[in-house]
Amino acid sequence: MDPTYSAEAEEYREKVRAFLAEHTPANWKGVSALPEEQRAGWLQEWRQTLAGAGMLAVAWPKEYGGAGLTPMEQVVLAEEFAKADVPTQGSNDGFGIGMVGPTIIVWGTDEQKAHFLPKIISGEHLWCQGYSEPGAGSDLANLGTKAMLDGDEWLVNGQKIWTSGAHTANWIFVLTRTAPEAPKHKGITFLLVPMEQPGVDVRPIREMTGEALFNEVFFTDARTAKENVIGAVNEGWTVANTLLGFERGGRSTVLSIGYRNELDQIIEMARSRGKTQDPRFRQRLAAAHSSVEILRYLGMRALTSSLAGKNPGPEASIVKLFWSEYHKVVTELALDILGPEALAPTGDAGGSSIGAFSGGELSPVGAVRTFLGARAGTIYAGSSQVQRNILGERVLALPKEPRADTGAWNEQSRTG
Repeated sequence: MDPTYSAEAEEYREKVRAFLAEHTPANWKGVSALPEEQRAGWLQEWRQTLAGAGMLAVAWPKEYGGAGLTPMEQVVLAEEFAKADVPTQGSNDGFGIGMVGPTIIVWGTDEQKAHFLPKIISGEHLWCQGYSEPGAGSDLANLGTKAMLDGDEWLVNGQKIWTSGAHTANWIFVLTRTAPEAPKHKGITFLLVPMEQPGVDVRPIREMTGEALFNEVFFTDARTAKENVIGAVNEGWTVANTLLGFERGGRSTVLSIGYRNELDQIIEMARSRGKTQDPRFRQRLAAAHSSVEILRYLGMRALTSSLAGKNPGPEASIVKLFWSEYHKVVTELALDILGPEALAPTGDAGGSSIGAFSGGELSPVGAVRTFLGARAGTIYAGSSQVQRNILGERVLALPKEPRADTGAWNEQSRTG
């Protein structure tokens, strides 16, 4: 099954291809094919190129600095960028352009949109996410970080953990408890908090990959303006679910392109080592091919929903659950193909450590690092168990899961 695009969409596709031909080097093979020491500089220049061409936050209204593209144009652009292995945004834009910006568009006031959205596009504001807490696990609604109104400002006290990019961000969107006496899914408020103040302490967490992309964030009487509430006070749970829909479903329409590129590289790695003649590896590679095709069909369904003007809802958990579990399996297959090479890997690490491989040649070091990063994919943005509960309860309308200890209904949050 292949979708048929309108003449207008194909005309726009040619414009995107012309842009890519003009702004990518000759014989371009993807970001990961660049020498490692050149990638950060290239990505920064690429973001400036996109901003100058009006190709950042292309779905946002023009009045706030976006391109105001139609849903079909957005899909065409994302497809062509994925095929060319260039990002649609800067390396620090995932939380700003991908999550909090669209959420502000849905829930923010006109004043909030006019203030925050242009600063996200310009890069003046770099964002991170204050959701997870040490004592809550995947039960997001069990959060303990508190916010109390003090005149014209909120005072925030508490701790967040696994905060990606907090060491480079200057703003954080935070779920806080503002009505402790209310049921745990009530009394939560979605706040925007500046990071560069004495009441915010960021401490890095070293990962098994050797990187330190995650952090702990401590709030001690951190302050933010009274008007920096997105949505209504004590109604932040609804806002949080909107943002999680963007987080889990935002890349659905083009996700299979990256995973197809990755699988092609794994197949070539197997072929060069004579593993494609082994029926055990052939079977596993065939299963991986089927999974990527399923991701392609899931993307088509997401495309249909997007063209109908719908924001991602709880059904986005289907894609999140599927790709994260698949990526754990296929990266383990890559290491099995390498065999002893995986114990002392060599080569360039590649352009990514968690997402799908991009262009260039798959090296043993890149395979090992991506294998390690893929373990986290079944946890962040809501663990696989949480995704299954969301699908069971909110999509299939099944009864809630009983608690094993008391038999009472499990009140656990289903959003992670």
